[in-house]
Amino acid sequence: MEQHTFEEGKVILIDKPLHWTSFDVVKKIRNVIKLRKIGHAGTLDPLATGLLILCTGKFTKKINDYMAKEKEYVGSFTLGATTPTYDLESDPVNFKSLEGITEEQILHTSEKFLGEIMQVPPSHSAVKQAGKPVYLKARKGEDVQLEPRRIIIKEFEISDIELPVVSFRVVCSTGTYIRSLAHDFGKALGCGAYLSGLRRTAIGALRVEEALDIEEFVERYGAK
Repeated sequence: MEQHTFEEGKVILIDKPLHWTSFDVVKKIRNVIKLRKIGHAGTLDPLATGLLILCTGKFTKKINDYMAKEKEYVGSFTLGATTPTYDLESDPVNFKSLEGITEEQILHTSEKFLGEIMQVPPSHSAVKQAGKPVYLKARKGEDVQLEPRRIIIKEFEISDIELPVVSFRVVCSTGTYIRSLAHDFGKALGCGAYLSGLRRTAIGALRVEEALDIEEFVERYGAK
């Protein structure tokens, strides 16, 4: 693919690897195609994998359009504990017994989150207050107060239960934090939970099966 094609504008679908930040992917692709004008349409946390949309050149104007589309995720919650970050970026605490937690109870609880709900973002997130990401305050142990936001959980399917792990599939509106969903789900069950695995499988009509992993992209478009 010629350089001018990326300059004119291209949508790139990448299957983000584990432990990479979304910016790590942007930086890598930028180096491969030798183009600075490139951005991603929706952050994925380092511990998440899956579909990351990048737009180059004139197509960077489309980023907000892609960010507004609904997302699909699959992953797992681990019940019986919480973490400060709501995922495995921090160590589990507040351990509780799962005695009495039934499959029926788990399925019933998932139904409570369907539709339009109010959700508080994690304190360890990039949400900004006074122009700075709140995770900077949270990491210092400072108190972070965030207002709930209106989101939509279109589908919430419990795909497997092998306690303490509950596997799920979610289709949701933009702005949804799956880490917060995990935390709130555990709270509703009364035993606590944290996000222990996450993969973004779709953004709008675009699916991760159409994406290239980093190595494939470098092989296809890197300097020969």
